[in-house]
Amino acid sequence: MSIFIQILFNSLETGGILALATLGIILIYRTSSAFNYAQGVISMFCAFMAAYFMRETGANVWISTLVGVLGAVVVGVIIDRVVISRTIKLHSVSKQIVTLGLVIVFLGLAPMFFGSIPYTYTRFAQGTLSVFGATITYSAIVNILIGVSIMGILLFIIQKTKIGLAVRATASNDVVARMMGIPTPLVTMGAWAVAAVLGSLAAMMIAPTTTVNFFMMDSIQITALLACVLGGLGKFFGPVAAAYLIAFATNLVSFYISSVWSEAIIYLLILSILLITPNGIFGKKILKKV
Repeated sequence: MSIFIQILFNSLETGGILALATLGIILIYRTSSAFNYAQGVISMFCAFMAAYFMRETGANVWISTLVGVLGAVVVGVIIDRVVISRTIKLHSVSKQIVTLGLVIVFLGLAPMFFGSIPYTYTRFAQGTLSVFGATITYSAIVNILIGVSIMGILLFIIQKTKIGLAVRATASNDVVARMMGIPTPLVTMGAWAVAAVLGSLAAMMIAPTTTVNFFMMDSIQITALLACVLGGLGKFFGPVAAAYLIAFATNLVSFYISSVWSEAIIYLLILSILLITPNGIFGKKILKKV
């Protein structure tokens, strides 16, 4: 029982981090019609801002995280206004190539601003808690609560509010949305800002377990992209649910089969599922009449 509780809490923590990164990617995909391959490096850059602020000022982790979040908003808005807004008429593949260019840009800017030495980042809470024999850190509980609450709030906004209706309309057909009076450039700018915030939060949640370094989000980025495809690109909640499923499956495989081959096994399982359901677990097959 204690082992299962341990796996469950670890999966909820890891799944929350993955879900934040995944929702950021799917939000950009639905509003800008392109995968944002720079999500990971943007998140890394914002985490460096928070860690640098913490080191230079001695601020606590909550204030530093707030600085990182505000920096992420600024970075997201700048990227949209300077780069993405100029690619509206480009093909989706061209937009994705632009995001690959952003990877190079941020990998170059990070050492220029923050140096090449990794930074440490403090946990959100200290201490441990015993639950039915399983040892859970308070930091993990905070991460779980942050992930679940943010996912719930954002999915509620997307599904139940006028702002969410504008996002869904832009995601469905931006041309028709503009004809209906929806300010799609503003929606897209907001999507990039929110996506940057979600990614930076994921980076700052995982940073205490490693360090803030240039490649800290690489595996998260890859897994988040897989979660988007596995959950279905036509939904917002599907990729989020897939992120939690991947985290739980990875922890189960790591414990009961092999921690060395867990990622390879999970990738094979995802490939097998996609061979059966190419549109993802929650995706729908779209038929068009000719």
